[in-house]
Amino acid sequence: MMGPAEVFVALFVVGLPVLLLMLIANRWFRLREKKLDVEATLAAEKAAQYASRSNELEQRVRVLEQIVTDTGAETAAQIEALRKPRIARSTNGDDAAA
Repeated sequence: MMGPAEVFVALFVVGLPVLLLMLIANRWFRLREKKLDVEATLAAEKAAQYASRSNELEQRVRVLEQIVTDTGAETAAQIEALRKPRIARSTNGDDAAA
């Protein structure tokens, strides 16, 4: 049968290393969790950048599709419609200056 001193020594010899291992494992898991949080944040930022770039490219493709499928007469009419306000503004500006 073991006396109180032997039980104390056995607990000290077995318990202290177990306690130290538990503390080390706890710190390692917390560090690993922080690393995963940082990686998740970076991945989310990259995903947002890719989504933004994807939207820009989709808009450009839509414009190109419209240009390709548009007839020349419609495009010419739109260009002329954009020129008319400039001509009207320049003649109005000349009248106001005179």
